[in-house]
Amino acid sequence: MFLYGAGGHAKVIMDILKAEGKQLEALIDDDRELNELMGVKVLHNVDHEISPLIISIGDNRIRKAITEKVNTTFGRAIHPSAIISDSVKIGVGTVVMQGVIIQACTQIGRHCIVNTGASIDHECVIDDFVHISPRVTLCGNVHVGEGTWIGAGTVVIPGVKIGKWTVIGAGSVVDKDIPDGVLALGNRCEIVKTL
Repeated sequence: MFLYGAGGHAKVIMDILKAEGKQLEALIDDDRELNELMGVKVLHNVDHEISPLIISIGDNRIRKAITEKVNTTFGRAIHPSAIISDSVKIGVGTVVMQGVIIQACTQIGRHCIVNTGASIDHECVIDDFVHISPRVTLCGNVHVGEGTWIGAGTVVIPGVKIGKWTVIGAGSVVDKDIPDGVLALGNRCEIVKTL
């Protein structure tokens, strides 16, 4: 297994891989001053197959851009403490962190982050490159569009649809549909601006 990116997000994924019993070969990063992270070597020029790979960068747009540049197979990292229904589908490149619960018939896209202690209920659809932050609660039948970031501690009520490349501020209560490309926040979430 290889990780692309050697920052804070990579450190958490390294712990997940260790808990899964997976061997991490190396990290890849542009910072030439960084040669190791938590005892694992960091590469700068890669001239051989790096597979399977997880992009260990928190920014949704950067993760998407990297997937469009690299030609490799992607892995997954799912912490053993996560409780995930057998009927859940999880795309490649996705990371599921400690204490997550994902209920029946949910679909998680490619290269997503489902962060610490998040709860995703039945039949949710999470599109590619989404970040579900720590302690987010998605009730049943929620749909989150590509590239969207749901801030820490947010609650989304059943059946809500959140558009693509939208940001929902931390601690929000989302009780209605939110369109593409906006910043929305608050208890009774409201659109603040277009992104």
